[in-house]
Amino acid sequence: MPLSNIDHYFMYCRDLEASRLFYETVLGFEVGVRPPFPFKGYWLYLEGRARVHLGEAESSAGQEYYLGKRGEVSGEDTGNLDHIAFQATEFSAFKARLDELGVSYRHRDVPQFDIQQLFIKDPDGVTLELNFPNQRALDPA
Repeated sequence: MPLSNIDHYFMYCRDLEASRLFYETVLGFEVGVRPPFPFKGYWLYLEGRARVHLGEAESSAGQEYYLGKRGEVSGEDTGNLDHIAFQATEFSAFKARLDELGVSYRHRDVPQFDIQQLFIKDPDGVTLELNFPNQRALDPA
């Protein structure tokens, strides 16, 4: 039973609406169909697939029933999780968009893998790594 790829990740958000807006506006996700779970949240889609699930950080009976009781969470860091990475395209346009929106980022060039990377933080402080293949990596040899 081999694994093939990551399907989605779920995040507890201190401010659910701010997180939804960030993922929509900055990263281009779209809010899509979500089952009628007994707690507030969003499923955010890329290319027709739900890739990010958001839920309120404040626990509720419905949330605990469905997801289970969780331990104390500080919300100040991501524990052992350092970052979540996405493949991306149109590096220059994306970087310009971040500049326009006032979103801070760290840029890295990784010549060994022929990619450019941008690291940004979402409203809950989760680091997102965006990997952009250089044009020469996209052109057939």
